[in-house]
Amino acid sequence: MARKQSDYLASLLSGGDDTAETKAEANTPSPAPSPDEKGQAPSADAPDSARPAEGEPVSPAPRSSTRAGLSLLGRENALARVASGEVRQVTQLLLDPARVRVWDGNARNQARLSEDSCRDLIDSILAEGGQKVPAVVRHVTGDPDHDYELIAGTRRHFAISWLRAHSYPDMKLLAQVAELDDEAAFRLADIENRARRDITDIERARNYAEALPIHYGGKAVRMAERLKLSKGWLSKMLKAATIPDEVLAAFADPAELTLNPAYRLAGALDDKARARAIRKEAKAITAQNAKARSEGRAGLPGPVTLKRLLAASDLADSGQPLATKDFRMEISGPYGRTILAVKDVTRQGVTIQLPMASGAGDDQLADALKEVLDVLRKNGISVS
Repeated sequence: MARKQSDYLASLLSGGDDTAETKAEANTPSPAPSPDEKGQAPSADAPDSARPAEGEPVSPAPRSSTRAGLSLLGRENALARVASGEVRQVTQLLLDPARVRVWDGNARNQARLSEDSCRDLIDSILAEGGQKVPAVVRHVTGDPDHDYELIAGTRRHFAISWLRAHSYPDMKLLAQVAELDDEAAFRLADIENRARRDITDIERARNYAEALPIHYGGKAVRMAERLKLSKGWLSKMLKAATIPDEVLAAFADPAELTLNPAYRLAGALDDKARARAIRKEAKAITAQNAKARSEGRAGLPGPVTLKRLLAASDLADSGQPLATKDFRMEISGPYGRTILAVKDVTRQGVTIQLPMASGAGDDQLADALKEVLDVLRKNGISVS
């Protein structure tokens, strides 16, 4: 029996990607397809006569008997049911990705999508002879350049687009069509994003912050209820979203800044004086990471970057001399280990530790010492 889309979406949201209903569906044999529904989506190397024309409906592939396959297909079938508004098979289309624009409400940072970041998916599509897991799209009107808008499946969209531009011009985007308003589309995209490890906590946090006034009237309580999220967890996410770009740029890998550390950093930025010191330190770290990349070395690990930023907050002007404050600073080398650490700053001098077996050469140690001296001078302390 058909179910309301809102009811099914609510049940799906209440359990994320592993709801009891989704699991049950994944392990229950599907009804036998009608004669015109049998068959699979043709592979990328299938002859043109066997491949449907662009936009022609394609029947989903049969369910796999493996446990992992059942779990994935069960989840995708759940998304299909949300998209259609009914508990039934949904028409799938093969589309030109150039005619499908990416919805602005998706959490993923499109600028971070590249051949390298999507290499695993590109290789998988080639190995399997085509895309197997459909994206979710909706119709658009009034846009002469696009027929559909992508709600879920941005990596799949990028991978197919890349393949079409690199020797596979006949590749098509396998998609399911949904009739969703923006708020329902946001919830559906959020379900997808919760299962994606390559979407950072900061990306999700900013996505929530942008959606809050648009879909929920600025009311975090209502948003938490609609998304079936803990109010405390959502509050942390919204706080983390306030970290400015210039501070985030200090992290060589943004994925290393997870929710709880980001929440601490955002809290430290609330104080204007501390925020100035953190921004200054972030600028120095960003320059250091850029130099490391130019020399073929890795940037600072996320935990080291966080320590330096939070330590820099201790340099804030509070009306007390820096020598009376508990200042700490660490600099990491090419292997991610600390090569120099400032243990104490007093009126008598600066205590510096050089750990054994750090892997740093003399030039790196000299550069690290110069960096420490520069930070001290900028904050009114000179040892010369």
